Amino acid sequence: MLCAYFAGNAYIFIRGMQALALLPLGCKISLAVLFWICVILLFVGFAIQNIKLPYVIEHIIHEIGTSWLIVTLYMVLFLLCCDILKLFFPAFRFGFFISAILTLIILSIGYIHYRNPNTRVFNIHIDKFAADSQKPLKIVAVSDIHLGYGTGRLTLKKYVRMINAQNPDLILIGGDLVDGTVVPLYSENMKEELNRLNAPLGIYMVPGNHEYYSGIQKCVDYIKQTKIQLLIDSVVTLSNGIQIIGRDDKSNPRRKSLKHLRALTDPSKPTILIDHQPYKLVETEKEGIDLQFSGHTHEGQVWPLSLATDKIFDQSYGYRKWGSSQVYVSSGFSLWGPPFRIGTDSEMIVFMIK
Repeated sequence: MLCAYFAGNAYIFIRGMQALALLPLGCKISLAVLFWICVILLFVGFAIQNIKLPYVIEHIIHEIGTSWLIVTLYMVLFLLCCDILKLFFPAFRFGFFISAILTLIILSIGYIHYRNPNTRVFNIHIDKFAADSQKPLKIVAVSDIHLGYGTGRLTLKKYVRMINAQNPDLILIGGDLVDGTVVPLYSENMKEELNRLNAPLGIYMVPGNHEYYSGIQKCVDYIKQTKIQLLIDSVVTLSNGIQIIGRDDKSNPRRKSLKHLRALTDPSKPTILIDHQPYKLVETEKEGIDLQFSGHTHEGQVWPLSLATDKIFDQSYGYRKWGSSQVYVSSGFSLWGPPFRIGTDSEMIVFMIK
């Protein structure tokens, strides 16, 4: 991946210098320096993420550095198309400028799309008894918020308003609440916004792989300061009898099996499983889980990466029935890295459960 990233940028750089050949030497040197700074900012951002610098500086470095990944992807795709076109039509010109304009347009649309998450409502029927079952149980389920230098406090405030506006009975967070470090969560006092979340039956969360990247114990300590209850290979039974299994992330090779966790529940009562990564869904069906909520995949986040997630996971996105079990894999409320949604959606899920 590293070789592909630098090879792609070398290709863009060569084509760019050819297109700008008539510019004065000083301008070309300045643009070249600026170009390669953008290329390496991705690695600078990772290197300094645990250093306490002003948030705005870290945010700018993060946004430019991670955005350059998508700039590289689409510039290479468009330049290749233009170069192939030039083989058949030698008079074809301005391939670099056409590629740059198309990339800018797609990224602009992708940014606007990311900043406006969808709200999806699903009516779920579970053929088991729970108290107060005469009225639907309203659950707001979100995943992959990735709080950090990309998704900051202002965005979190918007998300909290969206969740609370639904007046949910219960809130589920399917992992990856933290992006890569808890440092910006402390510096931006994000727990203040998290503590504005409100649901009478509680707020429950499981770890994701990014909680492990960030340091699982640091994340546990931070979440303890909020209203969120972190479930790590544990089961909680709500006042209405509904059982929630919170499974540890696949990043922990010593996590308990689903069979072990299922043995802690009453199979005659409704059971909801939160498991960040949607692997081995046949086990969900085998254990008779009524509803599983997962995230992690982002549905690939940008095309054509979404084609890869369809191959990696049995269910990379959306709703599907596995026997008597119902599974929903969310594309995520926010995202990792580059702030673009191209061919995918950011979303909040509302389950109306009878």
